[in-house]
Amino acid sequence: MNAKNEKKATPKALETYQAHRADIARLIDWLQMELDKSDEQAKADPLNWGHAGSMGQVRSNLIDTLEFISGIERERIEETLGE
Repeated sequence: MNAKNEKKATPKALETYQAHRADIARLIDWLQMELDKSDEQAKADPLNWGHAGSMGQVRSNLIDTLEFISGIERERIEETLGE
């Protein structure tokens, strides 16, 4: 195979990043489906505080994730949510 026909190899770090990035996109889609299901469960049982507690835990975990990936402090993220 001559140099003209050779494909440039993707660095392993970039390949791994891209695979993780694709997984994250699928997980976000999955999360949206679970949120939709949770909406129906909460509407069917509106006096159950467990649904609110579950959403509070998910919210907290997502804030942690956003803080990690963005470098923005949790307090600022929460302030933005309150706006």
